[in-house]
This record gives sequence, structure tokens and C-alpha cells, in this order.
Amino acid sequence: MVRGLVAVALVGLVAVIALALSGENAASLAAPGGWFLAVARLCGLIGSYLLVFQVVLMARVPALERAVGQDRLSRWHRRLGPWPVSLISLHVVSVVFGYAAMDHTSPLHQVMAFVLHYPDILASMVGFALLVMAAVSSHHLARQRLRYETWWAVHVYVYLALVLAFFHQIRVGIPLITHALARDAWIGLWALLAVTVIAGRVVLPAWRNARHQLRLAEVSEVAPGVTSLTLRGRHLEDLAVAGGQFFQWRFLAPGLWWHSHPYSLSALPQPPYLRVTVKTLGDQSQALTHLRPGTRVLAEGPYGAFTHHHLVTRRAVLVGAGVGVTPVRALLEDLPRDVTVTVIQRASREEELVHGEEIAALVGARGGQYHELVGPRTKVRLDARTLRRLVPDIAQRDLYVCGPAGFTNAVIEAAGRAGVAPERVHLEAFAF
Repeated sequence: MVRGLVAVALVGLVAVIALALSGENAASLAAPGGWFLAVARLCGLIGSYLLVFQVVLMARVPALERAVGQDRLSRWHRRLGPWPVSLISLHVVSVVFGYAAMDHTSPLHQVMAFVLHYPDILASMVGFALLVMAAVSSHHLARQRLRYETWWAVHVYVYLALVLAFFHQIRVGIPLITHALARDAWIGLWALLAVTVIAGRVVLPAWRNARHQLRLAEVSEVAPGVTSLTLRGRHLEDLAVAGGQFFQWRFLAPGLWWHSHPYSLSALPQPPYLRVTVKTLGDQSQALTHLRPGTRVLAEGPYGAFTHHHLVTRRAVLVGAGVGVTPVRALLEDLPRDVTVTVIQRASREEELVHGEEIAALVGARGGQYHELVGPRTKVRLDARTLRRLVPDIAQRDLYVCGPAGFTNAVIEAAGRAGVAPERVHLEAFAF
């Protein structure tokens, strides 16, 4: 799946570059502003194409989510992010200077001419501003200061930016105007993008929610600051969900209905019930503790590759910390019976061992090993030496790890020193 996706992307990129260069010759480059305009066309087409690919990565395509995992798709999305924004910015600057040189006027006067006399330019400028706003909000310094709800709302406007930019491209983009076949292919690409996003983000979730009719059944505290939400629904036996996967949840209550958050199932579905376990960190998770039974709940998913389908060996060690142990608990329930299992649960205090008794019972029922590491990080370390002591054959096992980012990174680094190969490390992170 990954290699096929990369191959398709590269073929498309080569075609876009060829289209951008097809109209250039010595005469066009030698004309006033010629080089500026050539750069503008090349950067505009490549930047727009990369933007399409970037949106596809986060379009909630079920097959892609299951095969690759949202965490990996999100990393690709973040790494790719600066390229389309930078290229489209260079396109904007180059086209202004190119037309200014061609018309023998100042760049500022040319900007005003674009706004007043060129079709769809003002709309494309608004789209560009929205794109830049989304890019700025995605910088790690901005993400540290932004609430998730604000970040999410800003990124919704990217869809509006795409619509505004599209009409500008097909009406004034020289390579597309002069090549009818290329223009039709470009329209087809963007139409496919629209169908993919609408199907993944709107149609499929709407159909599933109409069928399952989820409502909140019970709210209970399972650890300090950690709450379990039990949901009741219809036809839950039809959910193609694996242990370790997550849904995007939207609770239809005042202040909560307009945005969604990712939470893993903390147990396999037991029709007619589902369960998620949430740590009260932000405004939304805090508000969840006060929801009344009967509240309608919408869910998108299941998503994620934190499942037994990606096992390389028949031996696994599952490591979880805090509320990050919830997908570990569901995965443990879903692992094939022939898989040898060791579970390590980390917490600062005894009472913070989320679902500890349930996990211990599940491990015991399958003859595995269960270890609780309780205490401050400085005193109770989970380093390579500890991993080898608790799991002597860890170098021959798959590692599943979930928890806070710092904890997860530290465990992966320690596992690497203990001999665990990178292809046998599985994780799913939800940081925005």
C-alpha cells in the first residue's frame, strides 16, 4: 500500500512538472518577466499538486488508515506541509513581479490590477491567506499555545481555500488553458479529491451513525482525572473494528457538537455497548464528565494500525502509560490466542493504573506476564536494562507502545537499544 501510494504520487508529480515546462521556450523566457512567470507556473502547479496529496493523506480513507495508520499519515502530512505553502508563496511573488515587468509597472500597482481586472484572483488571494493561516497554526510553537478546538477550526478553512484556488487555476492558469487534455485531467484530479473527502468525512460517517444510533449510557471515573464513557447503539456487531483502533468522537451537547476528538476504544465492542476511556486534560474532555446519559454521539472510524494485523512475530510486548493504556487493553483482548504476551503498565501512583485489574485478568487468562511499574520516572525507570529484565526475549518480539509523547519516544529508544527492530515497533499518536 505504501509503495503503491508513493509510486502514484511520483508519477503524478512528474506529469505536473512536464505540463508546467511544456509551454516554455527561449522566446518566452527572454520576454519581460519571462523567468518570473516560468517560475510562477512551475511552483503553482507543483504546490497545488502537493496540496492535493497532502489533503488525501488526512481524508480518512478507511483502507489507507488501516494499512498505514493515522500516526504515520499525520507525520507525512506534517513533513510535506511546508512544501506546498512555500511553493505557492513563491508562485504568488513570482507572478506579481513577472506581470509587473511585462506591463512595465510596479508590483503594488500590479496587485491592484489583479484584484480589479482578473477573474477569480481576489478569491484566490483569500484562499492563499487561509492556507498561510493554517500553515502558521501548524508550526510547533503555535501548536503548543493553541487549543485543539482553535487549531481544528482553522484547518477546516483549508477546504474553502482549495475551492477558491481551484477556479483561479482553471480560468487563468496558462498551462491548463492551452492544454485541453491537461485541463480535463486537472479537473478530474480535483473532482476525485472532492469525492474522496466528502465520502470519507461526510457520507460514510453519516451512514454509519444513522445505522448505529450511538447514545451515552454511563459516565464513570476509573482513576483520578480519568473517565470511562459507555455508549449504547444498534447493530454494533457489524462494526469492523480491531482492538487498538480509535474513533473520532463528536458529542452532540452544547459547546461540544461542532468539533471531534480521537479516543481509542478501551475494550472490544460488547453489543449493544462500546467503551472509551478519557483523561480530563482540555475543555472538551473535562466537559465529557458532566454529560447526561442519553446524549447523542457521532463517531467516525474505526481508524488506526495499532492492531494485531501488523504483527511480525507471534510474541508481543505491550507497553502503556496513563490513559494511553486504553488501546493496549483493547488490543490485548483481540490478540490471537497463539501470541505470547507481556504487558507493562506504567504509572506515577498506584491509583493511576487505568483498568489495571482488567488488564491483569486478561493477561492471566492467556498465560502471559503482567508488570506494573509504579513510581516517579527518576526512581522507576523503563530503560533498556529494565526492558531486558522484564522481557528477556524482547529483541525477538513486536513492541506496541502508547502513552504521552515523551514516554513513547523514550520507550522506543530503549527498545532499540534492547535490540527491537524498527519494523516491529507499533504506535499510534493523536497529537495535533
